[in-house]
Amino acid sequence: MSIEINGQTIETDEEGYLTNLGDWNEDIAKVLAEQDELELTSNHWEVINFLREYYDEYQIAPAVRVLTKAIGKKLGPDKGNSKYLYDLFPYGPAKQACRFAGLPKPTGCV
Repeated sequence: MSIEINGQTIETDEEGYLTNLGDWNEDIAKVLAEQDELELTSNHWEVINFLREYYDEYQIAPAVRVLTKAIGKKLGPDKGNSKYLYDLFPYGPAKQACRFAGLPKPTGCV
């Protein structure tokens, strides 16, 4: 599978995750969000950028429970809770946000 962005073809797996993490840029995140009928706000970008930093450090995409705790530590308890994250990413904060961030599917996500 693939998506077209700015005249370039970007390869994805059958679930829409990038096959080459180096292909990611903000335009790709916006197109993936549009496919899910979401418009990315500064709150979305805060989580997406957090995930990219987390992945750079640990080389793994966090499952939702780990993501929630880590967001809470860095951004505060008002953002480090499931309700807030599910409001931003209704198809699953870890799965959907990682896809937008160009990261692999988190372990433990079905």
